[in-house]
Amino acid sequence: MSERIAVVTGAAGGMGREIVAALIRDGTKCYGIDISNEGLREMESTLGGKFIGMEIDLTRPNKILSGFETIRVSDGGVDILVNNAGGCLMSDFPDVSVAEFELQMKLNFDSAFHCSQAAVKLMKGRSGVRKIINISSNGAYNFDTFDPPHYRASKAAMDSLTKHLASAYAEDKISVNSIAPAMTKTPLCNVLSKEVLEEATAKMPHGHLMKPAEIAEWVRFLASPAGDISSGNIIILNQGRDVH
Repeated sequence: MSERIAVVTGAAGGMGREIVAALIRDGTKCYGIDISNEGLREMESTLGGKFIGMEIDLTRPNKILSGFETIRVSDGGVDILVNNAGGCLMSDFPDVSVAEFELQMKLNFDSAFHCSQAAVKLMKGRSGVRKIINISSNGAYNFDTFDPPHYRASKAAMDSLTKHLASAYAEDKISVNSIAPAMTKTPLCNVLSKEVLEEATAKMPHGHLMKPAEIAEWVRFLASPAGDISSGNIIILNQGRDVH
């Protein structure tokens, strides 16, 4: 079997680094997309030839298309896309500015939409079951948490895209799933006040936030042959916090 090619967005963040490392452990060559050139170069120095960093502003669709064209020329196609990039902008309703709303959607939904568009074209004709794995959020479903409305909406839109693509490309053997974690210890926690973070942690049944490496193992599973038969699913990871 030829070497599999993966694209991971938000690769230089806390979650992204763990996802890249997990995929590389299985022999996958990873292109990491991020806006942090410094972070990408540091990853290249530690991960070796299996990782290639691409500095791309994911709010600019033309840059996304250019990046995927570079991958096509270099490696011929893509087998795995992990739409991990995102952020949480913290203004609350009704005081969300137009600029903040549009940026939130660009970061969390538009980037996944445009990357998926580009990736599907490069997945066609590849062998095996190809994978799109979206990193959503428990905040799209649990309305007892602090998440602001535009953040929730951006992740819910991502999950709707997941189901559409899973249905549209099932016969093409492109599997599409979302992973929706609850509170995970990443740099995104830095946008929260100490009080909000403590309250969120206290609600976790295990008494602590989840770890990026734990989420990365679910990505690794879905990307593996064991994940071939899973498609169109929103996989909620929250230690059993919101069972009803």
